[in-house]
Amino acid sequence: MVQAGAARPPGPPTARTADWQRAARLAVALSWLSLVYMAIEGGVGVWQGATAGSVALVGWGLASFIEGLASAVIVWRFTGSRRLSETAEHRAQRLVAIQFFILAPYVLFESIKTLIEGGHPDITVIGMALTATSVVLMPLLGRAKHRLAERLGSTATAGEGTQNVLCGVQAAAVLAGLAANAAVGAWWLDPLIGLFIAFVAVKEGREAWRGETCCDCAAPHIRSA
Repeated sequence: MVQAGAARPPGPPTARTADWQRAARLAVALSWLSLVYMAIEGGVGVWQGATAGSVALVGWGLASFIEGLASAVIVWRFTGSRRLSETAEHRAQRLVAIQFFILAPYVLFESIKTLIEGGHPDITVIGMALTATSVVLMPLLGRAKHRLAERLGSTATAGEGTQNVLCGVQAAAVLAGLAANAAVGAWWLDPLIGLFIAFVAVKEGREAWRGETCCDCAAPHIRSA
């Protein structure tokens, strides 16, 4: 993942060619795919988390809905006249960043509450299967979007990709907690993982807001809307 301050993608002012347009269409297609999967992941995650009493699984499921909003933002960003708009890119970048902050207070509160009260989540096989699937799928989607972000010069697309990678990392942590609880009754791992999710969400939100999720993408030849 390229950091802010790196060289801008090469190309003349007329570089909005067929390759760039193909990348934009692919970004929209991947965002639609993510949106559908996030709806399923979020619904099942919240359902199973609430049933099992797992704050980490509920938080992860709610984060999936927020990721779905980020995917919708990218679809909006690359649709119609906004596809070539610097203003739309900036707005999309900020919208994606804001979504990182939405979940953190809830997960932080619930995790601390669970630690204090000593809540013991039940075993959820469906939850473990769902998180295991996301451990494999989400990083693949995220890396694909990072590559597209470099081709498009889009910080917003990179931010969405970062959310997908983060989802995979969170899924691995939640899966570890669920498995440890099922195997040895390590209930305390669940709220600790919830705290981890809240911390990483804030960190990634700050970086996305500052445009540090990929190269300094606002290429000078993009016209303002």
